[in-house]
Parts: sequence; C-alpha cells; structure tokens
Amino acid sequence: MAAYFLTTKRLGFRSWNETDNDLAFGLWGDFEITKFIDARGQLSMEQVQEILTKELATARTYGVQYWPVFLLGSGEHVGCCGLRPYKVSEKVYELGVHIRSKFWREGFGTEAVRGIMEYAFTTLGVSALFAGHNPRNESSRSLLDKLGFKYTHTEYYSPTGLHHPSYLLTAQDYANLKTKTEAPTDDPGKRHSQK
Repeated sequence: MAAYFLTTKRLGFRSWNETDNDLAFGLWGDFEITKFIDARGQLSMEQVQEILTKELATARTYGVQYWPVFLLGSGEHVGCCGLRPYKVSEKVYELGVHIRSKFWREGFGTEAVRGIMEYAFTTLGVSALFAGHNPRNESSRSLLDKLGFKYTHTEYYSPTGLHHPSYLLTAQDYANLKTKTEAPTDDPGKRHSQK
C-alpha cells in the first residue's frame, strides 16, 4: 500500500490508483452513498470505474482528487475526502467527502474534512473552499455549518439534477476559526485546575 501523504488522529490519505477498482466499488457501488450524489441510482461496476477514472484524471491535471481514506490502525477503507477544481484561477476548490455507510456516525467525516481543510489552506494555499450538498442530506448541511462554512447560494448539480445548497469557507475565515479554537482560556479556574 502506498504511503499516506496526510494523516489525522485516526485516518490516512493516499492517492487513488488504477488497481483500486474494488475499493471504489465498495464506496460508490453503495446506494446508501450514491443516492445523495448521483441520480442514476445503484451504480454498476462500469459506472464506478468511470468515477475512478475521472478521479485519476483530476489528479493528473490539477494535483488534487477525492483521495481514498483508511483507518490508520487496520488499513480498512473508510471512504474518500478531498478536493476538485472549482474556480482554479481564483484558487477556489470544491471540498467533498464520501464515507462508507458502515462507518457512519463515528465522526470520520468530520475528521477527514478537517484534515483536508488544514491541508488545503496551509499546504496548498487555496483562497477558499466551496462545498455543496444534496438538499435531502441533512448530515452534510450540519457538518458544513459546524465547520464554519457560510451558505452563499443554491447551485444546479447535474449528477443529481437538483439545486444544491452551496457554501464557502475563505482562507481568512479559516484562519479566524483556528485562532478561536487555539486561543488559551482566560478562565483562571481552568488555567490552575491541576496542581
């Protein structure tokens, strides 16, 4: 297995490769996931292969993709999280995450997105991250809100045929959020609670 280029507390990120068909099908062949991102319903192996081919091409052209994510402890495939070009000339990239349904409600989506946010703003130097979600996917809306993304508009998304609520997080907003979360407490009781 290729070395991880990015890790978080529980997760490792690497690039997709041409031999990842089974991993890709385990993710995008799951209707519980694709029902929110693709109007075609249950995807065939050939349709999943098309998605994988597109991710490989995006990496070759733009140096980003929705990277596959694995558990650090076991190496088990959790899903994917990463970036796609959105407004490249303005250094704005689309952020996305797809977590395999067996790993839902364990905080992996939040952890993966936070890792990619940090990577995007500090390593890649993006100016902003764009994200949208299926209007029926309340979990995605909640995640974006929790992570500081600001609603901007609705945007037509051709794979679902729906207008998706869309959000933006600028580099400055991200820096402000980090400053707030990293600031030391001013509560003297908390500062001196250990003796």
